[in-house]
Amino acid sequence: MCPYRKRPLWRLLLPFVLVMGVMFAVAGVAAAQDTTPPDNEALASSINIIWVLVAGFLVFFMQAGFAMVEGGFCRAKNVGNLMLKNLTDFAVGSLLFFAIGYALMFGSDRAGLFGTDGWFLSSLGFDDGFDWAFFMYQLVFAATAATIVSGAVAERLKVSSYLIYTVFISGLIYPVVGHWIWGGGWLAQMGMIDFAGSTVVHSVGGWAGLAGALVLGPRIGKFNKDGSSNVIPGHSLTLAALGVFILWFGWFGFNPGSTLSGLNGSIGYIAFTTNLAAAAAAVSALIIQWVRGGRPSVEMALNGALAGLVAITAGCAVVTPFAALLIGLLAGGIVILCLWLIERVLRVDDPVGAVAVHAGCGMFGTLMVGLLANPEVMAFTQVTWGQPGLFYGGGFGQLGVQALGVLAVAVWAFGSSFVLFWVMNKVYGIRVSAKEELEGLDISEHGTIGYPEFGPVVVAQRGERVMPGTPA
Repeated sequence: MCPYRKRPLWRLLLPFVLVMGVMFAVAGVAAAQDTTPPDNEALASSINIIWVLVAGFLVFFMQAGFAMVEGGFCRAKNVGNLMLKNLTDFAVGSLLFFAIGYALMFGSDRAGLFGTDGWFLSSLGFDDGFDWAFFMYQLVFAATAATIVSGAVAERLKVSSYLIYTVFISGLIYPVVGHWIWGGGWLAQMGMIDFAGSTVVHSVGGWAGLAGALVLGPRIGKFNKDGSSNVIPGHSLTLAALGVFILWFGWFGFNPGSTLSGLNGSIGYIAFTTNLAAAAAAVSALIIQWVRGGRPSVEMALNGALAGLVAITAGCAVVTPFAALLIGLLAGGIVILCLWLIERVLRVDDPVGAVAVHAGCGMFGTLMVGLLANPEVMAFTQVTWGQPGLFYGGGFGQLGVQALGVLAVAVWAFGSSFVLFWVMNKVYGIRVSAKEELEGLDISEHGTIGYPEFGPVVVAQRGERVMPGTPA
């Protein structure tokens, strides 16, 4: 017999009634004490903080997308090395951007070139939470610029060299460009429009990647003596495709988040133009390569989507839907042209196409703003700097500013990165040995195996201990 049947019903319900009574009493007291309506300014500030943080978290997730794209487009024996580089460029970059990068980018202007105060975030106080959210948002942008390079120099760069490079791009190279365009520097004063970073972020990473790839030289077996190139396929199109989807998803924080306001009604419009350009570029690249090669290329469609995303980033808040569609369609062809020029003409080995996607399409998208910036759209999205594009009555002024910005950033980012890689190479050598490259960087650099099922024989040949139960 159940023991509770002997107890009266009211004794069973009494604890429940008491608990509910206390809850209602507390709620009533709280309601009586808080009778004032919420402050509109405080509410707006909270909404903006939440929006900027959420958008920043989406951009941070793009680190995973870059890791998957690079891992998938490279060989299995190097995948662990690439995962570590994508982790450490964010970790090291966070420390450097905190110490000096943010100050160089947003400190008090010095001759339009760089900031001069706010080291270690000393300029941020505790009276406004938005400043800290803004720092986190800018940090993930800096990390994006840094991580682009890991794909261009994949499968042959020492980890130590990559860490040193990360220090310089996060603490100096990227922040200087950021100050020029976003921090009140000389290009900002001229009215350059790069709304979310086609040039500030993507071109900087692309140019640095080109410099690193040039100093490193191609992977073993990439080029033949007659100058022709060989395809070195990556180990997983699944990972590469997953990475592109993650990046596409993260871009909805990258571009709309650059409004820095959850109250800006154009957030949805910016997300729309971003998606339209990405879709158009994916289709464009797919069809163009299909016509050229006779088959639809998975790899080219994936890179096409990224090309459209990079290209629309500068003008996502200032162009019409038709212009966004046009930018995407052209970007799909631009990335194919750039890939051909980089590999066949310059003979540069870029395993994932980072230079073509980020430098090539970043420049293209920034220049298109000078042609297609629409004054009606600018008013709607609250872009109050710069002038309309050439096709909307603005003359050649804005196009000239955009071109000057593209050129200046290319010279600074490529030149400083090339000097850095060249000096490191002369001092101690930035490339692994031929034996280490052939074995794979997972084993030679880290003593580990990205895919244990593929690696026991190689490990055993090196005389190292094999995990118990693993066949040699």
